[in-house]
Amino acid sequence: MIDNPLLSLTAGVERIPFDAITAEHVETGLDALLAEAQASVAAIECDATSPSYESTFGALEQAIARLNVAFGVIQHIESVGATDAFREAFNRVQPRITAFYAKIPLSAALFARLSAFDSKSTPLTSAQERHVTLALRDFVRNGASLGEEAKTALLAIDVALGERATRYAQNAIDASNSWEWVVSDRQALAGIPEDAVNAMAENARSKGVPGYRLTLASPVYLAVITYAQDRHLRERIYRAYNTSATVAPNDNRPLIREILALRAQRAGVLGYANFADYVLEERMAKDSARALSFVEEIHRRAKGHFERECRELQEFRREVEGPNAPALEPWDVPFFADKLNKARYEFDEEALRPYFAIESVLLGMFEIAKRLYGVGVSAWKDAPVWHPAVQGYEMRSREGTLIGRFYLDLFPRERKRDGAWMHGLVQGLVQGSDRGPHLGLIVGNMTAPVGSKPALLTRREVETLFHEFGHLLHHCFSEVHIRSLAGTNVPTDFVELPSMIMENWVWDEAALDLFARHYETGEPIAREWIARMLRSRKFRAASALMRQLGFASVDLYLHTTYNEAKDGDVTLYARGLMNAFAATALPPDYAMIASFLHLFSDPVGYAAGYYSYLWSEQLAADAFQRFRDEGLFSAEVGNAFRNEILSRGNSADPLALYTKFTGHEPSLAPLFEKLGMDEEPARSESTMLTI
Repeated sequence: MIDNPLLSLTAGVERIPFDAITAEHVETGLDALLAEAQASVAAIECDATSPSYESTFGALEQAIARLNVAFGVIQHIESVGATDAFREAFNRVQPRITAFYAKIPLSAALFARLSAFDSKSTPLTSAQERHVTLALRDFVRNGASLGEEAKTALLAIDVALGERATRYAQNAIDASNSWEWVVSDRQALAGIPEDAVNAMAENARSKGVPGYRLTLASPVYLAVITYAQDRHLRERIYRAYNTSATVAPNDNRPLIREILALRAQRAGVLGYANFADYVLEERMAKDSARALSFVEEIHRRAKGHFERECRELQEFRREVEGPNAPALEPWDVPFFADKLNKARYEFDEEALRPYFAIESVLLGMFEIAKRLYGVGVSAWKDAPVWHPAVQGYEMRSREGTLIGRFYLDLFPRERKRDGAWMHGLVQGLVQGSDRGPHLGLIVGNMTAPVGSKPALLTRREVETLFHEFGHLLHHCFSEVHIRSLAGTNVPTDFVELPSMIMENWVWDEAALDLFARHYETGEPIAREWIARMLRSRKFRAASALMRQLGFASVDLYLHTTYNEAKDGDVTLYARGLMNAFAATALPPDYAMIASFLHLFSDPVGYAAGYYSYLWSEQLAADAFQRFRDEGLFSAEVGNAFRNEILSRGNSADPLALYTKFTGHEPSLAPLFEKLGMDEEPARSESTMLTI
């Protein structure tokens, strides 16, 4: 066997040789680790000694730990720019890995061994007690109590789901990367900020073509749809973006139907009415009825504000273009919204870019973490990386103890998945007084540097960076000694709390003073500009909220009541749902769900759980009041949040952790106050979503 770097990985590895892992290592390495994990699980099944926690639940955690780390590493590389050979190797081995994980709860011998452990007669920590309870419940929820025929069916479903979710994600990446539009005439890009135009020109040069190359990368799409004066250009990129992955060979629409059918079958085999009820049983919402009720309540309270915003935007267009101005189309909304923002608040998002140079933003973000949590972040020298643009960092306590290391991969490139996310690669575990460092990463697709200029971010990109850093802190501050309960391994409708609460520091004047400095002069943002930015925070807040409500509703209805025989084509069905939340009628070819990675790029992922963003936004708005009341840089409150939320993982019930920090159960009122919707305007009679 070749010298395979994957085989050097341990469950607590501190340094992953990303720069040495190639396609030839994928199958041989993962197959070897798979065989090792299979043998370890078999040893637990055959163990005839009196069962202890260490020989049952603890042993199972250890049995799969090395495979978990290595498979996570390979999944990461595949998502950020893998070669064709790497992807092909991943696709060959992925079904075998999926089948292994799916078989674990289906093993009668293993379930019997775990069930034989008497937790009541054994002293356990509270985290171990929770681990035993959740693990046994998870076995049942994944088929342990089924008959052999049903187990065989469930295994086939799980393998098929894994394969189709992988294909969906790869199709989305390939479809996005395959679209380009080269513009030869500079005037056709009128209105688009100069830095964005220069980036398009540089992109064209890198491809050896003259002119300006437009792609579906987020910074390009947002620049065109928001600022391009050429309405036809805005329409072109809007349609390309919202029909991506609908054309062969990357057409995801058949896969959506298959994934939904497989999820429904899985829920049925396990005895649930629908996939949403299956998934949500372990979430804070508990079931689909409560999640739908939550979404509908927000919709009811936001709809009047949304209708007012839609009227105002159309009226503004008539002011600009005359009383006979046509009705807005989807590709007009961001363009005129930006103009309205400038007219109403004298606020221009692009004018802030020079104050948000990436290095300055990072230093400010790290300083905020230092003030709140007492940690220092510095460069990780000689960090092994998967791409030259990736940077490594170390996080240490005040005493100099290494808490964790992490990577930042923040700029778009071909073959890299769109969006932003945090991935906890390695969970360092507390063992007595010792703990290995955590290892994580943040991936983004933000505005890249052009020429001699540094990367100058939008305020929204800064907010995204802070959001993902909140996830990273949740990962790195974990003090839980059980991997499956550590860090961000919490219910999905709780996991966004640490990330969303972190966004608040982007909106604070004192926090902005730490990092918002002009990249050339070092001058801070003028107080008047900060005031304008803060005044504009609530601008079209209902429209942004309605967009999230649309995604959440599509998700929940697809996983509860949707039936192809009754409801027809899934793409048309989803578009019909989204129309209820859109500022303008969506075009007939609208097919956003063909590239909706949150829902379909994983067997579960955020499926039936996209409402979690709204749920967690409620939690974050409510919990942030303690920082607001006691001090935005209060180390006391920061330590409380770290000790009672960030460090606890899933070692206790999320609601119990939340109420311990806040002193009360969550309320929607702070969210609506933050959004400027604490008073309900007049609205139309029909406020509930109808299908």
